[in-house]
Amino acid sequence: MVLYAAADLFWATRIKSLADDMGVPCRPARNEKMLRDRLEDSEVRAVLLDLDAPDQARELIAVLRGPDAGAMEKAVKIIAWGPHVAVDLLAETRQAGADEVMTRGAFSNALPAILGAFSGSTGA
Repeated sequence: MVLYAAADLFWATRIKSLADDMGVPCRPARNEKMLRDRLEDSEVRAVLLDLDAPDQARELIAVLRGPDAGAMEKAVKIIAWGPHVAVDLLAETRQAGADEVMTRGAFSNALPAILGAFSGSTGA
C-alpha cells in the first residue's frame, strides 16, 4: 500500500489515478489519525508527501520518524516533493527523515517509477 497526502486535488487525482492504472494499492492519509489507521490495517510501504502543505507533511513525518516511531513506522519509505524555490523546506524535510525529497517537476517525472517500485506490495 502506498499512501499520499496531497495539498490539492490535482496531485491527489494524479497519484490515485496512476496508481489504479498500475495496480498499486493507494489511499489518502491526510492527517495523523488517517495515517495511524492505515498503518494498523495495511502493509504500508511508502508515503508520498506534498510539501505545499508543510504542516501536514511535518505531522506525518513525525509519526514515521519521531521519537515514538517503532520499527513498522520507520520501515515506511517517505517520498516528499515541493516547489524548487522552497530550498529551506526541502532541506528541512530531508533532515526530518524523508528518504527522498525532490522538486515538483522531478516528482512529476518520477511518479510512474516511484509507484512502479511498489507494484508488488501486499496488504491492500
